[in-house]
Amino acid sequence: MNEVTTLFETKFVNTDLLSVEYREWNPSGNRTVVLVHGWPDSVRCWDTVVPSLIAAGYRVLAPSLRGFGGTRFLSAETPRSGQLSVLGIDLLGLIDALGLIKPVLAGHDWGARSVANACGLRPGVASHLVMMSVGYGTNSADQSLSYLQIRNYWYHWFMATPRGERAVREDRKNFTRQMWDTWSPPGWFTEEEFDETVKAFDNPDWADIVLHSYRQRWGHASAYPDYAGFDAKLNPAPVLDVPMLAIHGAADYCNHPDGSLGKEKFFKQGYQRVLIDGVGHFPQREAGERVGLEMVKFCAE
Repeated sequence: MNEVTTLFETKFVNTDLLSVEYREWNPSGNRTVVLVHGWPDSVRCWDTVVPSLIAAGYRVLAPSLRGFGGTRFLSAETPRSGQLSVLGIDLLGLIDALGLIKPVLAGHDWGARSVANACGLRPGVASHLVMMSVGYGTNSADQSLSYLQIRNYWYHWFMATPRGERAVREDRKNFTRQMWDTWSPPGWFTEEEFDETVKAFDNPDWADIVLHSYRQRWGHASAYPDYAGFDAKLNPAPVLDVPMLAIHGAADYCNHPDGSLGKEKFFKQGYQRVLIDGVGHFPQREAGERVGLEMVKFCAE
């Protein structure tokens, strides 16, 4: 591992709802980038992206999502919601708690939805937006899906069944290993890395949040009414006033790369797309240096 990636500090900050665990690199950097991981993953996914960002002068922050790692709810009464608008709310809470001014917001998978939703809920919050492995505007349950994409999403609907719930609650390591084994070309991770990452799923709220997220987005569970106004603001997907970079692996077997095509109409300040050959669903892990350099180039424009 590159020595730079070891030079982080693990910190915690309270928002209105959460005690958020986050990693911080290069605290004296002259610009800030927030990196938000996806599912099923952890903050470890950014290790090979960070050196390029530090070399470009960035302060780098990587929070653990609700239900992951050391992030915890402040109250037992808070709904363990996984609905997608809440991911954006959580990120805005982190930005406010840390006093960040127009950071670069970048995310993968769930994290991509988090950063995009934060921008949709609060225009002007970010200087640049980077989404990895997720096409913008794909939160709606009534979206058009190809049969190939329906097949790719088998795990969404599996989690709506009693058998799927048991897998999430009782066999999360083997269940999530199926995603790592099948979403990218083989050979991209080590046993040791998976074993270290899956520790982030030991969070006591992980199963509830994961199940609610995938069930609610397809109508198999109810949304929590406290967030109805935020959901409404994001559906249909708003046009965003922020420059956008989409990074997608050409061999993504979870979200087909065509899902990030043709999104220019949603971005007033421009839409760029980078497709990386031979890379699957985890470009920040499979081609971390390339991803970091693409981000630096994009944010310098």
